[in-house]
Amino acid sequence: MTILAWFLQGLLGLMFIMAGLGKIMGSKMHIEGFTKWGLPQWFRVVTGGIELGAAILLIVGFWNATSALIGAAILVAVGIGGVITHIRIKDSMKDTAMILVLGVLALVLLIILL
Repeated sequence: MTILAWFLQGLLGLMFIMAGLGKIMGSKMHIEGFTKWGLPQWFRVVTGGIELGAAILLIVGFWNATSALIGAAILVAVGIGGVITHIRIKDSMKDTAMILVLGVLALVLLIILL
């Protein structure tokens, strides 16, 4: 495993732990976001759980490469879903940029790990 893979695992793991916990705990930003996107609040909690689970898999992936691979694949799917959500409501590129960048980083990590 390369230093780049470890860096991406750590970065994505921390980012999605924060994002997942924010969604699960019901931060104002996430509640408003899911309302703006026309998605139900239960889906916010499910999304947060998926993000948190994938982040944990990335952290476990420092010791078990298969876990990192699965976590990265899940985050690629989350990234695709997030970008589609932003495109669907014609959100600005500024609002779409974060999930787009994180999705691309997850894809780079997935490619490295394959």
